[in-house]
Amino acid sequence: MADKRKLQDRCLKKVTEGVEQFEDIWQKLHNAANANQKEKYEADLKKEIKKLQRLRDQIKTWVASNEIKDKRQLVENRKLIETQMERFKVVERETKTKAYSKEGLGLALKVDPAQKEKEEVGQWLTVSQQQH
Repeated sequence: MADKRKLQDRCLKKVTEGVEQFEDIWQKLHNAANANQKEKYEADLKKEIKKLQRLRDQIKTWVASNEIKDKRQLVENRKLIETQMERFKVVERETKTKAYSKEGLGLALKVDPAQKEKEEVGQWLTVSQQQH
């Protein structure tokens, strides 16, 4: 029983590390400047989510087992992994959207808030220079 407990602790530690790694890559992906970087980070995210899914499968096995009494921590970690899986689905959907599809053309209308702010400042500067 002690061996199984150690295995579970190790697995939960890997989940925590995996989620931290996922978060780190997630931030890098959203801060990436060019398409090549985004593709690389998306591939890294995919690798990380695969690792987390394997851990999730192991956790599911333990949760289904009658040997383990306190399953709360296992269930919490499984839900944490599933949350990351949902976030990855969003990234995957965004990157697979074709530029000239209905969705892609709709996205073109939505401007990134940082880009919108740059444009507004640029317009303000232009107007200010013209007035002086």
